[in-house]
Amino acid sequence: MATLILHPGKEKSVLRRHPWLFSGAVARLDGRVRPGDTVDVVSHEGRPLGRAAWSPASQIRARIWSFDAEETIDHAFFKRRVAASVARRAALPELAGQQGLRLIHAESDGLPGVVADRYGDTVVLQLTTAGADKWRGAIADSLLRATGCARIYERSDVEVRKLEGLEAVTGWLHGQAADEEPVIVENGIRMTVDFVGGHKTGFYLDQRDNRRRVAELARDRRVLNCFCYTGGFSLQALAGGAREVVSVDSSGPALATAQRNLALNPQLDAARAVWREADVFAELRNLRAAGERYDLVILDPPKFANTAAHADRAARAYKDINLLGLQLLAPGGLLMTYSCSGGIGAELFARILAGAALDAGRTARIVQHLHGAADHPVDLAFPEGEYLKGLLLQVD
Repeated sequence: MATLILHPGKEKSVLRRHPWLFSGAVARLDGRVRPGDTVDVVSHEGRPLGRAAWSPASQIRARIWSFDAEETIDHAFFKRRVAASVARRAALPELAGQQGLRLIHAESDGLPGVVADRYGDTVVLQLTTAGADKWRGAIADSLLRATGCARIYERSDVEVRKLEGLEAVTGWLHGQAADEEPVIVENGIRMTVDFVGGHKTGFYLDQRDNRRRVAELARDRRVLNCFCYTGGFSLQALAGGAREVVSVDSSGPALATAQRNLALNPQLDAARAVWREADVFAELRNLRAAGERYDLVILDPPKFANTAAHADRAARAYKDINLLGLQLLAPGGLLMTYSCSGGIGAELFARILAGAALDAGRTARIVQHLHGAADHPVDLAFPEGEYLKGLLLQVD
């Protein structure tokens, strides 16, 4: 096995159990190694620190599998890690019976580059790093053993794989497509899951609790849901008794799916739902010009910044959209706003919103901090895992 030797002092992050080693931390690599192979990680003085997956194409040159320098990284290792991750979810009462559930949340479950979501009897697997890609077979087999699911579909087609020197990979790893379109029930609402062509692994499971919160807040309110995708927030607002729900997205196919989801729930009043295919930024300006006002505005945009290098540009976009959202709120209204950009931290996001409120001439108070659901844990040693930041604001 090859050995990765760090520069002096660069072992500090590893001792704090942070799993990433950047190129600047690497002094040299002794031995022959291929992308994804396991390497021993040692300090400059030769102190064993752990075992990691080597990724020469990425600025994150190694991701640590184990901080135990003696632990063997083999099929049994992944069987243990996957089983432990599944068991952690099973131990949380709020996750019991969920038909859509994240089973593995990458670094925060000790499996860098591995994401696995369960929809009924199907697991959707996403592998984003060279190390995870190398152990595809072991990970898939471990998931079958731990869940008893009938099928596994791979959705390793995200842009970040290019940074690892990896091509996109999609398709069935085990089993085949079911005869009917997959449908899950979340918070009492039926939703289709397009794990072949949809965003992420087919659904935004991280927003489960926040969608339920919308249902709690929506009664008798006029709701504007921006970047509505397939209507998760919109249908929960209808279920909560909203007076009207206006949903905006630039994707016609996503809106068509949202309307199919509405049809799956005949208990909801479809007459209260308005669907608009439009650029959200432009539509918000049109609504402002028309003098429209809403009691609850939901802003859940796509990722504006993958890394801190794009934070300035992303900050301008977040300020713009939140400024518009604040201007569309009736007095006493609520703004539910999110950032899923890794380059925008929670403190920066709050500062952006403060600036937007100031420019909008509105007084806004934080009512609640919003986060991902319990099946998206964040390892204390890996704060980067908390990518979803949200705030619920009440506005004068």
